[in-house]
Amino acid sequence: MQEQKRQLLERLHELKKQRNAIILAHNYQIGEVQDAADYVGDSFGLSRVAADTDADVIVFCGVHFMAEGAAILAPEKTVLLPEILAGCPMAEMITAEALREKKKEHPGATVVAYVNTSAAVKAESDICVTSSNAVAVVNSLAAAEILFVPDMNLGSFVADRTDKKVILWEGYCITHHRVRAADVAQAREKHPDAVVVVHPECRPEVVKAADYAFSTGGILDFARNSRENKLIIGTEMGLIHRLQKENPEKEFYLLHQGLVCPNMKYTNLEKVVTALEKMQPVITVSTSVRERARHALERMLAVR
Repeated sequence: MQEQKRQLLERLHELKKQRNAIILAHNYQIGEVQDAADYVGDSFGLSRVAADTDADVIVFCGVHFMAEGAAILAPEKTVLLPEILAGCPMAEMITAEALREKKKEHPGATVVAYVNTSAAVKAESDICVTSSNAVAVVNSLAAAEILFVPDMNLGSFVADRTDKKVILWEGYCITHHRVRAADVAQAREKHPDAVVVVHPECRPEVVKAADYAFSTGGILDFARNSRENKLIIGTEMGLIHRLQKENPEKEFYLLHQGLVCPNMKYTNLEKVVTALEKMQPVITVSTSVRERARHALERMLAVR
């Protein structure tokens, strides 16, 4: 097994040079993919790396909407998604057509789209947000009414931190949504000297029961800078790999064994190598959709 991994890594190194490629891996990817990547981060942070890189080929180890994000911001580059079946159930809970209908019901509302959406949905939105900047972006808007799509849990998190009226789309991350407040209580019982840090994609009751709620980047920063040595982590299990790697002296416990995203686990080293060998699957976004979606992303970037 180790020999096979060594050969794959050697082949990957060769192909990267050959193709002038860069490997981007989301924080929720399996450990071997994170370790082989040039950059590891959240979906939008990686898309920004994609936009700034001199590489000709971007291999995005994540799910479909993330690769689309890279294609929106770096249209002149070839974007590969090693596993074409790696989708996002939450992103699939909203379509551009359904959003257009909802906008008719709330004509005065500003549409705020979580980056965990398709390019087509972004194109129908006024501005995008990430889990780390959602509150700041919403509070920066002049509109009194916000249509927040598609994550009702992140939307509720924002609604509790703004004076604006927030209309929620009934979507959610199936991985974070399965965690309950009772699970937090059970984890505290098991690890009484640990703090609980969760992702705002969790249910409001879970966020309330936790000590802190941060994006994946926020969780990483907290673990790095906090004096806390024992942390119960309420987000997808892939983040534990990076947390332990960056903080070997600290202990991390997964809040709930159900915090696993199957789509994030589809990608492995072999598929990354195959994608670069075959230069497939390529992710593209049509010009008309890309231009409008890019506008929503760039509006977000302009918020300070």
